[in-house]
Amino acid sequence: MNNKNKSLLSIALFIGLTACGSDNKDVEQLPEVVPPAPSAPTLVAFDDDGVLSAKIRRTTYGVPHITGDNLQSVSFGSGYAYAQDNACILADQILKVRSERAKYFGPDKVVGSGDSGNIISDFGYHALGVMSSAKKLYPSLSENSRATIEGYVAGYNKYLHETGIENLAPRCANQPWVTEITPIELTAYLFATSQYASGANATFMQLAFLANPGETNEYLPYVGTRAKGFSEQIDYGKAQNIIANVKAVSAKFGSTDIDLGDLGSNGWGLGKDKTENGKGTVLANPHFPHTGHLRFYQSHITIPGVMDVMGGALQGFPVHNIGFNQNLGWTHTVSKSRRFVVYRLSLEEGNNQQYTVDGESRDIEKKTYFVEVNAGGGQSVILSKDYYYSHHGLIIETPPSDGMTWSASNAFSLRDSAKENTHMVDHWLAMNLATNLDEFQQAFKDFDGIPWVNTMYADDQGNAFYIDKSRVLNLNDTALSLMETDPVLVGTRQAIGFDILPGNMALFEPDGLNSYEKAPKLLNNDYVQNSNDPYWLTNPTTPLPSASILYGDYSSPLSLRTRMGLKMLADSAGDDNKFSATEVEAALLNNRTYLAEAVVDDLVAQCQVQGSNLVALNNGEEVDVSAGCTVLANWDKRFNKESKGAHLFREFAFKFNSTSQFSVPFNPDQAATTPKTLVGDGSALKSLAAAIKNVEASGFTLDASVADIQFTEKTIAGGTASGINFPWAGSMHHEGGFNVFSSAKSDDTLYPIHQYTPVIDVETGSPLSSGLTTDGYHINYGSSWMFVVNFTDNGPSARGLLSYSQSSNSNSEHTDDQNRLYSDTTALRPLLFSEADISANIISEIEISSQ
Repeated sequence: MNNKNKSLLSIALFIGLTACGSDNKDVEQLPEVVPPAPSAPTLVAFDDDGVLSAKIRRTTYGVPHITGDNLQSVSFGSGYAYAQDNACILADQILKVRSERAKYFGPDKVVGSGDSGNIISDFGYHALGVMSSAKKLYPSLSENSRATIEGYVAGYNKYLHETGIENLAPRCANQPWVTEITPIELTAYLFATSQYASGANATFMQLAFLANPGETNEYLPYVGTRAKGFSEQIDYGKAQNIIANVKAVSAKFGSTDIDLGDLGSNGWGLGKDKTENGKGTVLANPHFPHTGHLRFYQSHITIPGVMDVMGGALQGFPVHNIGFNQNLGWTHTVSKSRRFVVYRLSLEEGNNQQYTVDGESRDIEKKTYFVEVNAGGGQSVILSKDYYYSHHGLIIETPPSDGMTWSASNAFSLRDSAKENTHMVDHWLAMNLATNLDEFQQAFKDFDGIPWVNTMYADDQGNAFYIDKSRVLNLNDTALSLMETDPVLVGTRQAIGFDILPGNMALFEPDGLNSYEKAPKLLNNDYVQNSNDPYWLTNPTTPLPSASILYGDYSSPLSLRTRMGLKMLADSAGDDNKFSATEVEAALLNNRTYLAEAVVDDLVAQCQVQGSNLVALNNGEEVDVSAGCTVLANWDKRFNKESKGAHLFREFAFKFNSTSQFSVPFNPDQAATTPKTLVGDGSALKSLAAAIKNVEASGFTLDASVADIQFTEKTIAGGTASGINFPWAGSMHHEGGFNVFSSAKSDDTLYPIHQYTPVIDVETGSPLSSGLTTDGYHINYGSSWMFVVNFTDNGPSARGLLSYSQSSNSNSEHTDDQNRLYSDTTALRPLLFSEADISANIISEIEISSQ
């Protein structure tokens, strides 16, 4: 019986008893008692009878609005709706954390390439321990987390069971590796995603793969082969060929660059002093992949009287990551914080598998993992690999030329603060449930679940709030001071981009994760913003004080994209300097670029002086830049579809160096406007000349429009192009754009992305970094789940877009409908939040049950 029914029964009993007593005049009359008001509904985790049920109503563009009576039931509906659109993506990710990619797909990520990508991935996830940690820690998760995860898994599995593996989307239909999933497996996937910007990054997986205490990297001993239903003689030579390929690939490892692709984002929280109606506005603009497991999925989740939130979640996430409810909204940007440190271990003399901390000896632990590899012809090979661990975590190693070798005296160990993130669901759930600033901030006080992003927030009271509470290690003040002043520690960080700390001193041992009190944060009435730079200049009028160096370098230069955002906050609000929601959307999609506004006029002036005199490239080739100068002189400095010549400036921007080609250097007191002023030493003309030659090599004219040269096109099953191109407006990060996109050749799934013929850089001989091909710029990365929500007296008013559409199923009508909308209009669409708006736009409705 629910609380409402209990309250009604109590009232009925009270009325009945007093009514009976009123007929007896000899009984003293009780004073009239006013029955208590029914209590407000409260959050219930698990369904009380175990029978899960949910209603799923879909509105235009296939957006599901899901209603359930409790967390488990509404998550059941959420998992089912998600699977209808994207089951194949999560199936691939579960295969990844099971460490079974090589078992089904063979050793290589790109079939036949010899890249050994599946073997390295399978061993890597074994070594990270995401599955073993999930098994160990799942029982200790909160009731809310388990109810959410178990409901989501049940909904996903129900869809698979009802639909049949043979009837799934073409990418994974009839595949033997597509199976029902378990709560443990989904938890392992969540753990892996938490480590995406740390231990699960490909660089650290490679360096852990290399680590070996011997003088040579001998690894992957052959264990055995196994026939799969075949009786013919097993070819044992296949095992040795696989091992030889792995050794050849791993011999090329060594870079310590932590590559997150183009993961970025812009986020604004506008407060009462910056909006026309005096209430908050949120601009959400994550720059994430358009394919793979980091795609967002939009939905609307309702538990009547308890939770009512619309948002977007990464694939397989059972709670919204970025969204809004009746009272508040929030967004995220990838943080500059470092969710890991590396420790240099001091090894015992004569024993390179023991190390000391303050003179106390400790053992390096060895763990052996096994991976099954499909060798073809119905045969599989079992390979083993030893990984090594200190008390910090995995031992990693580079080749000798890169300076992090496991020698007789030193080894290197990764301390990953994002691992075993048991707070992830609870933290985001608390944000979804919050109804005011205090409750939202309390989520960050209670939990450490946000792994690698900043948070921007605004609400109906006109508050604007920023916090970076990503999972950063809590080091003591002495250690932090040394990290900022010691020449060796500072020089190492500047050289490789992360910290290597002395592992022989307890002084540098962390004490858990940083607290809410130590996290950089700002509460303002005007605005907070972030575009992936460190926290310190969230608002130039109120710079934040210095925090732990692990949150990013203080007083560091801002990216051109951050500077574009700050410039628009200053100049795009109209004469009243207060934003309407319409003005915020216009700023998001105006396709301005900071570098163009900063240098094009000076560049045109320089090349007009140059005239038809030739400009010599570094390779000796001479180029007439006058035609390019004319194109840029006529360009509108934007990347709208009709803009002509924007691609020429893009290629110039990829040659531009902010350090050497601005004459006024960075000044932290003028961070939003420096460095500035184009140099006049001729180097800019050389950059333009190279850009002209590269555009000519593509086959496109210098004055082609953005619509002619930039497009998105889906990849369908088998890795082939769909044949449907959508012209695409938008800039790139290098130009200092805000609404940015780019090209990616792969994602973290095994589904291939079709490729085009790259243009080779006239100077370097390598494919252009801009991604320009002989077909143009193929967009599959960038602005994704974007929205603008303004709070009003009648609740949230929101417009948004999922730029790549809801479904990855090429047979779905919702696989490209939002692509088409953006291509046609470069605009957002209404987000249907109120019951009236939902009811007026329903395109399908179902009720599902676990019975």
